[in-house]
Amino acid sequence: MLKKRSFSLSGHRTSVALEEEFWTILDDEAKNTGQSLAALVGRIDLARGSRPLASALRLHALAVKRTNI
Repeated sequence: MLKKRSFSLSGHRTSVALEEEFWTILDDEAKNTGQSLAALVGRIDLARGSRPLASALRLHALAVKRTNI
């Protein structure tokens, strides 16, 4: 089931819907790196190029999970 969260990115409000499992990985990474989830999402947003934000967040979460296996 998708869970929607809202952020302010580059001065614009946006909402992103991801599966709970992806949010858990992103929340844990933010906590482990001492940053807010909004800051982590903002950093991913800046690096995503033309990829949709939801896709960039999922791919980032998968990369984090792979390095922690």
